[in-house]
Amino acid sequence: MAGLTDRPYRDVCRSFGAGLTTSEMLASDTSLWKSNKSSTRLISKDEAEPRCAQIVGTDPYIMAEAAKRCADQGVQILDINMGCPAKKVCNKAAGSALMQYPERVEDILSSVVSAVELPITLKIRTGWSNKNKNALEIAHIAEESGIVALSIHGRSREEGFMGHAEYETIRAVKQQSKIPIIANGDIITMQDAVFILKYTQVDGLLLGRITKGRPWIFEEMNHYLSTNEVKKPLSKNKQIKTAIEHISTIHRHYKSALRVKVARKHIACYLNTMSTQLTVRKDILRDIFTAKTPFEQLEKFSQALKGLPNFPKTRDSITKVVIL
Repeated sequence: MAGLTDRPYRDVCRSFGAGLTTSEMLASDTSLWKSNKSSTRLISKDEAEPRCAQIVGTDPYIMAEAAKRCADQGVQILDINMGCPAKKVCNKAAGSALMQYPERVEDILSSVVSAVELPITLKIRTGWSNKNKNALEIAHIAEESGIVALSIHGRSREEGFMGHAEYETIRAVKQQSKIPIIANGDIITMQDAVFILKYTQVDGLLLGRITKGRPWIFEEMNHYLSTNEVKKPLSKNKQIKTAIEHISTIHRHYKSALRVKVARKHIACYLNTMSTQLTVRKDILRDIFTAKTPFEQLEKFSQALKGLPNFPKTRDSITKVVIL
């Protein structure tokens, strides 16, 4: 979710009931934090609590120093990413690549935990490869090192995001662990959430890709888990209002050309989510994604969402969304 879970996105997800949001993944080399791109990923002390940041790296000392910097900047919970499957991360022996080296994992976790007084959490996968699913071993190391909670994506690094997540490994980790375990991977429907919670007995769920363009899923899922009833879908007017306000916030949050570039990703996500409810002509889409200014981009996006003759006039009706 790097490139998506910025401050505006975290805020909109919280507004719909997300219990905890985490910053975009930060490289542990703090000398890189001064760049325009990295500076927008830092946690601000005026952000809603609890403020959680995530760091990635491979050197225990550098990771510890990054943890100290995070604490100084107002971070209240620090997450260590050992689950990212991206090649550019794994090629540096960081992210999920670290699961190949349990001793290095222990060194990093111990160094970070001892460097700050913050609660430290960890994100991992089931293993480096399907033949080497060592999440149980890494979970034991994490608990012994002082990690307070562990999130597990139900795929190995080898699988990336292909195929289907499995929950047997997560269930086994939960059975052996005393710390909270959080499940991640292929949580798409309300029924998925209920099944995973019951089968694995985990303490929580971590939502990722399913939230793109659909931040209201937190409200829907919280309602279903507490009442066992499907919540009435968010009205189209409220979906439109949420999307437009989110893009406007992005324009205010970023500087220069970044604001339009970042907003494109979220606009695409909203259009994909709403693609079963509206029709968008090719020329409108082209205008949205070639817009050079925030005003032009927002104007064209608003036009796509509510200015088309094919858009349903009944607020709560559901119709087929087609991208022409």
